[in-house]
Amino acid sequence: MASLTLAVKANQAMLLPPLLVATHANKVDPNVSIHIQFEDTEGLKQAMGAAAELSLGTDAPTSGSEDVIVKLVGAYSSLQGKNQIGVREWLSRTSEYYAMDFKTIEPPLVDLDSHLTLRTHIIGYSLTAADLSIWGAVRGNKVAYAAIKKGNMVNLSRWFHFVEETNSWIATAIHSMNAQALEKKAAKSKDGASYDVALPDTEKGVVTRFPPEPSGYLHIGHAKAALLNDYFAHEQYKGTMICRFDDTNPSKEKEEFQDAIVEDLALMGIKPDKTSYTSDYFEELYQYCMKMLNEGKAYADDTEQLTMKQERGDGIASRRRDATVEENLSHFEEMRQGTEEGRRWCIRAKMSVDNPNKAMRDPVIYRCNPQPHHRTGTTWKMYPTYDFCCPIVDSIEGVTHALRTIEYRDRNPQYEWMLDALNLRKVHIWDFARMNFIRTLLSKRKLAKFVDQGVVWGWDDPRFPTIRGIRRRGMTIEALREFILKQGPSRNIVNLDWTLFWATNKKYIDPVAPRHTAVIKDNAVPATVKGARAAPFTEQKPKHGKNPGVGKKSVVFSGSILIDQEDAKWFKQDEEITLMGWGNAIVRTIHGTLSPLNENIGSLELELHLQGDVKKTEKKVTWLSTEGQELVPVELVDFDYLITKDKIEDDDVVEDFLNPHTEFRVAAVADCNVAELKVNDIIQFERKGYYRVDKAFTHGQPAVLFNIPTGKASK
Repeated sequence: MASLTLAVKANQAMLLPPLLVATHANKVDPNVSIHIQFEDTEGLKQAMGAAAELSLGTDAPTSGSEDVIVKLVGAYSSLQGKNQIGVREWLSRTSEYYAMDFKTIEPPLVDLDSHLTLRTHIIGYSLTAADLSIWGAVRGNKVAYAAIKKGNMVNLSRWFHFVEETNSWIATAIHSMNAQALEKKAAKSKDGASYDVALPDTEKGVVTRFPPEPSGYLHIGHAKAALLNDYFAHEQYKGTMICRFDDTNPSKEKEEFQDAIVEDLALMGIKPDKTSYTSDYFEELYQYCMKMLNEGKAYADDTEQLTMKQERGDGIASRRRDATVEENLSHFEEMRQGTEEGRRWCIRAKMSVDNPNKAMRDPVIYRCNPQPHHRTGTTWKMYPTYDFCCPIVDSIEGVTHALRTIEYRDRNPQYEWMLDALNLRKVHIWDFARMNFIRTLLSKRKLAKFVDQGVVWGWDDPRFPTIRGIRRRGMTIEALREFILKQGPSRNIVNLDWTLFWATNKKYIDPVAPRHTAVIKDNAVPATVKGARAAPFTEQKPKHGKNPGVGKKSVVFSGSILIDQEDAKWFKQDEEITLMGWGNAIVRTIHGTLSPLNENIGSLELELHLQGDVKKTEKKVTWLSTEGQELVPVELVDFDYLITKDKIEDDDVVEDFLNPHTEFRVAAVADCNVAELKVNDIIQFERKGYYRVDKAFTHGQPAVLFNIPTGKASK
């Protein structure tokens, strides 16, 4: 997989060319996967201050906008075009459009204007990397862009607007990049959280770590931990972040989860400086446990699990607590061999019997488990617990500050005890509050149970709080990052409302979501429009009234249209209404259905009144022509919370609060342009809401779209 990194504070004339070329490669070739990420800096530290860096396969990274584009074009045939020499020649001229003064940039603009005489594209008859690179440089250069707006260079202006209007994805790509640049500022604004937490001893550098267990998919709570570690390491202190997989339980862990975590971190723009695995240190951890056994700081125990729990709670010492070193080592060897005898035993740290902090009452630090490990196979038959290995590996790997959620607070003395007992380098601990949401479970164990029992479709179910689930519902990565960073490293535990979360998302999707029309199929009302042209006709209209860069769509007009029953049933005889996107019409006749028991509207007769004032009508309705286009069948899906109670307490039985009805499907028909939508496209059906395409339309199968909350609804 290729990775393109851009410094969003650099000259945009240098940023947009590689951004657009890479985005185009992703769009036109399904076999291409270039991960694009942004860093809030003027120059990339790892690329000697360059604005762009490309990592491609096993090749050494390529830095600099021009070299990155050349590398991309050379690597992907879909970017090369039929005239490769011509494309490369124009790519080499991209840097001519970087200068920010008109005297310098005017000659290349004039040359380009002359070249485009009688040409639609710079090279050949279709869009190439040459168009995207030059267009990006011109669009990113404030001086050049101002010249375009004046319109004095007719051919250049025509080409510029043509490229923009016929490639709506360009506006989305630019918006995403700019959103990243604004994101960190938003987090520090008066509406954002304070990050002035003054971590101790930062003078010699800061190293943080994010230690996910590969036993499930990342959820929004993990996202906060990951983003905070990333923020303090890379933004606040310009240090190092480690992603370490806590792979110490082969019964729960899968490589599938591990790969998914890596992908989700990349999607959130988190780029660890190092990735490691606790399993890399199994031998060292084994030796440290041996050291504790030899020094009398740990012992082997075969107490039955429930009895051990009761004894710890009551402050009663285990009958094995004073076993000899030789006995303990013998049992530990049985555990290492995975024998039947060894499986009966565990190793406990000899901390305290009756400490008021029950986390300090001789916790288990090693368990026997003969199940093969997904990385080490059958080498080990016993594995360290998180509480044992975490402080040790933190110290070994040079972690300076361990950011932990506040529920670990009682175990912080345990963490420090381990380091003292083994005479290891100290690590500072900083607690922060986990992010909780109303009517939401963030326990991986409970979420896994929902998956296993078929309560949901899988880990990416749009009702799930996993990163994949909320993205499938329609959350953008930019909004996710902004929302979490605004919560900051506070230690105050609160139950957040999802409406705030989705309201943040709306800010990102509203400016770029194309507008379309859908009519609910059930009891849709056919209407005859008097005054319409005799034959259907089509006009090209903007997909977004306030953002022409989103592109254009076909709107079909005719004398036969469909209107939603919910709208039609409120019409009055001779009332003037507005047909959105067309004009006013007067309701001349309202027909009921053939059944006297059915109060629905059967059909309507409308008379166009285009000279009417749309501002004065009370009812403004969407509609679809049934002639002149092939309406697209769609299925609109909405969701409710899985849980009916705002906060599940520890003694609650989750199954008692399961919502029996959480999925709502409605059949509808949509305008002909919807047939072109792809999976993950986000649109707005006017007067119905925002939707993400979960399944694209194919002949014989309707498109499936998931409703995206906007912060107004409770779902």
